[in-house]
Amino acid sequence: MDYKTKLDSLIETVINDRGSDLHLSVGRVPAIRVAGELIFLLKNEVLTKEDLWGIIGVIVDETKVKNFKETLELDFSYSYKNGDVRLRGNAFFQKGDIAIAFRLVPKVRTLEELKLPQVLADLSRKKQGFFLVVGPVGQGKSTTIASMLNLINKEEARHIVTIEDPIEYIYEPEKSMINQREIGIDTKDFATALKSAFREDANVLMIGEMRNPETISAAVTAAETGHLVLSTLHTNNAAQTIDRILDSFPGYQQDQIRLQLSTSLLGIFSQRLVPKITGGMVPAYELLLNNNAIAHLIREKRTQEIPVAIETGTESGMVDLNHSLMELIRSGEISVESAYEYSLNPKGLERLM
Repeated sequence: MDYKTKLDSLIETVINDRGSDLHLSVGRVPAIRVAGELIFLLKNEVLTKEDLWGIIGVIVDETKVKNFKETLELDFSYSYKNGDVRLRGNAFFQKGDIAIAFRLVPKVRTLEELKLPQVLADLSRKKQGFFLVVGPVGQGKSTTIASMLNLINKEEARHIVTIEDPIEYIYEPEKSMINQREIGIDTKDFATALKSAFREDANVLMIGEMRNPETISAAVTAAETGHLVLSTLHTNNAAQTIDRILDSFPGYQQDQIRLQLSTSLLGIFSQRLVPKITGGMVPAYELLLNNNAIAHLIREKRTQEIPVAIETGTESGMVDLNHSLMELIRSGEISVESAYEYSLNPKGLERLM
């Protein structure tokens, strides 16, 4: 069996059907996700254990296959059509058999093409500070970060260092110098790579994900010492993000991190991809911009008041998720039903109707 041809054929199906994900598991036909819905490819044969192991052998080398058998988890990236198409993915075990999930990494697009606010361009041009893009899995966080990095790359001569697990987007250096480091290949872990970045004359650091207190602490310190730091976190909104960061530290360290965060934070962008009436997805978002009022709430342990501060901070450029959803309703891009489904405060949305 030519497993590379089999895998590439499935990837071609994802591309042709404008899908975002490919799912393979033993005993099922392949499935793809299109506009948020999972669709089973019933014309394909049911996948066997041999098929999955064969595909794993196409994706990674023997060393990683051995490591996968030992750790039972595998993060990877895969290039198709000589790198013109890239996918990231995860292989895992369930009921003793393998399953693999692929995510199509789209081409880097501009903020305008992604229908994201231009304030993100202003934040990309900052010389230092800590900026987070947050939201559940599959909501376009990496795509937004990639767009911001590409804007820097096109406009400014800066040294950009990315630390990823695995590398997703591949950047072609334009005005900037870009070095991309993959965990397990180019560096041991996020924290180690971040410490090294202090000696690499970096201007911009992109950290794939804030995974532990050591990484968060190094990122905040980097933002304080003249670096622009961009990263992601799996949280629902700005207030929850700040609480998650603080709660990851032991009690005796929280006051120090609270103070550092209040001064180094540029903002938090929380986004959701909402189905459009005409098909496809469009982002709805919440935007927190750190100002004196927000910094005060962080220092004084009053993060529960941040949603109200965002809602009343429109003159400062902040955006409440419900207002973002309302704009999409008024422009005819999404339905009222979708807005309620994605709102984190449906009662608040109802008051805006």
